[in-house]
Amino acid sequence: MPLLRFLVAATASLFLSSLAIAQPVPAPTRPAPRPAVAPAPGQPAAAPRAPRGASCHNGMSFDRFLTDLKQQAVAEGVSQRTLGEAAPYLVYDQSIVNRDRGQRVFGQVFTEFARNRASDGAARNAQARIKMHAAAFARAEKEYGVPPAVIAAFWGLESSFGAELGNLSTLRSLVSLAYDCRRSEMFSKETIAALKIIDRGDLTASEMIGAWAGELGQTQFLPTHYFTYAVDYDGDGHRNLLRSAPDVIGSTANYIATGLKWRRGEPWLQEVRAPQNFPWEQADLTIKLSRAKFAQLGVTYPDGRPLPNDDLPASLLLPMGRTGPAFLAYANFAVYTEWNNSLIYSTTAAYLASRIAGAAPMRQPAVPVAQLPLHELKELQQHLVRAGFNVGKIDGVMGQLSRTAVKAMQIKYGLPADSWPTAELLARMRGPSAQAQPAGMVMPAAR
Repeated sequence: MPLLRFLVAATASLFLSSLAIAQPVPAPTRPAPRPAVAPAPGQPAAAPRAPRGASCHNGMSFDRFLTDLKQQAVAEGVSQRTLGEAAPYLVYDQSIVNRDRGQRVFGQVFTEFARNRASDGAARNAQARIKMHAAAFARAEKEYGVPPAVIAAFWGLESSFGAELGNLSTLRSLVSLAYDCRRSEMFSKETIAALKIIDRGDLTASEMIGAWAGELGQTQFLPTHYFTYAVDYDGDGHRNLLRSAPDVIGSTANYIATGLKWRRGEPWLQEVRAPQNFPWEQADLTIKLSRAKFAQLGVTYPDGRPLPNDDLPASLLLPMGRTGPAFLAYANFAVYTEWNNSLIYSTTAAYLASRIAGAAPMRQPAVPVAQLPLHELKELQQHLVRAGFNVGKIDGVMGQLSRTAVKAMQIKYGLPADSWPTAELLARMRGPSAQAQPAGMVMPAAR
């Protein structure tokens, strides 16, 4: 999945989708450092030596692990020539593993993130890129059915149109994460896919420079996606997603259409306005109603115009609860959540695409949307767990599991069931013994 680094960026959302992430294993003891040796001309600098035997590999050393990984790559068709070219970069780097284990999440609500990343300036910049590469965008839309605005939104968000690609060796990052135990199988596959990209002649090992989690190119493909969906749109015989804008455009369209199943000619996200008496339990990405039904329930366009009286299914999306912005999310919105399962990212990307395509700016909330502080979000998750819900990791990140649990408890207590965590819900879940806080619980500030 592209943009893994977004999941750990300082702009991650309170609605980052919950994944059941394994607790990191204790870092293995590292050998004593050796005196530094200058690298040979043209060769990458030496990385820190690998720890002895990660636990998930039954004590196998990194060198032995790498030997087995290379054998697997050869079995999948990678040549010895490619392995030789890649060898200087297939080294263990503990700093990459440390970054993966040290993920931090910061809270930022949708309107704040969208204001920074889906501004008028961002939309105009994307529109200029569409004009600059009009032929490639037109070809991509004809062949794959993906509108230029959709491609350009991902392109801008992922790398600022190629200005932010990362500066780390992709092979070093991938093989280090493959040896680590947290996502070993995934990154072993990604390492082999990167070798296949080299073997196919698209990039050299030295050209493979990107983000710390191994994403490559201007729309930040993981190597498996690069190998499967990259296309040669400029006709030079290579699929170069680092430097060729036509290749980026065509490949991104192919991935969206073929890999993520974009539905040609259908919308993806439209802002709407819901009445105060809307049955909020119906506002959920898992619930689909026709536009005619939403119209019957009082939903309109933001300016009051009625919705089309048709059977096109959609979900009512409330990224900040009933007092924040409201959108109809159509079947194509699933492409955004598949691209990146952070709700703030997916909603921002879809909103930005709509702005690039000519939609008006969204309405801002009449008053600031109340947001619980991090320690109270964690407390709420603890109460939800005690009530029998699985919320994933108790970290204050209100992902889909937590949102579902919040909605269920809102229904139980007769509160508006919009999945937004509120002080009122927390107070209800604390109950009459609210003063008896669990050991170590931080008391909330006075309101």
